[in-house]
Amino acid sequence: MRLGSILGVLRSVMIYYNPALMRRNRQLYQTLIVPGDLTFDIGAHVGTRARALRHCGARVVAFEPQPVFASFLRWTLPRDIILVAAALGKTETRAQMAVSQRHPTVSSLRDSLPDEARTMPGFEHVRWDSRAEVTVTTLDAMIAAHGVPRYIKIDVEGYEAEVLAGLSRPVSLVSFEYLPGLPQASAGVLARLAELGSYEFNVVRGENAGFDWPDWRDMASLRNWLGQQAPDSGSGDIYARLIAA
Repeated sequence: MRLGSILGVLRSVMIYYNPALMRRNRQLYQTLIVPGDLTFDIGAHVGTRARALRHCGARVVAFEPQPVFASFLRWTLPRDIILVAAALGKTETRAQMAVSQRHPTVSSLRDSLPDEARTMPGFEHVRWDSRAEVTVTTLDAMIAAHGVPRYIKIDVEGYEAEVLAGLSRPVSLVSFEYLPGLPQASAGVLARLAELGSYEFNVVRGENAGFDWPDWRDMASLRNWLGQQAPDSGSGDIYARLIAA
């Protein structure tokens, strides 16, 4: 294992294993799921979201394709969290992931990300200096193996639409990362969600782990809000809740 990879893991652990942040994540998830719900954590990284979901009583399947982080999770996650050392995409295949050893949280299967990030605020010091061949499976295949999740969390650095391309049915709740400097990625996710079902939305800015809006809003309102975000306003998560027929 390269020294840079080890330092990247340690850096992520120091950032994300923050007691206050983990507590806020648990508080948010407690408003969204009930004990026994099946949840998918796609892009599990160092496992803090998976742990927060488990704390709330959810059954968790965690997906992490980066070998160094999959190894970390294999040794550190509670045994009742299922770990799948694979990425999610449109088809089952093998793919090359662009890896930043110093900032491994922004490693991605999005081929264009290293070029797109050159002009994105906050990415000035990121270098994708390595590649890893990873297994790619699909949401449909994982649903066949594990069941239909109540909630799918996706954080895969601009590859979210491709993850949802491997899903052929709506699920009750989806969250995905938005990057103001990469609006086309969010647009692709919203287009795919519209194909799957009728959703309403809310927003979490940064790592606040609390909803920005007092109510859930329609897609037009979300698109308008996204269009008003400055490229340097910081990332966050968009939550999409299926509207009952």
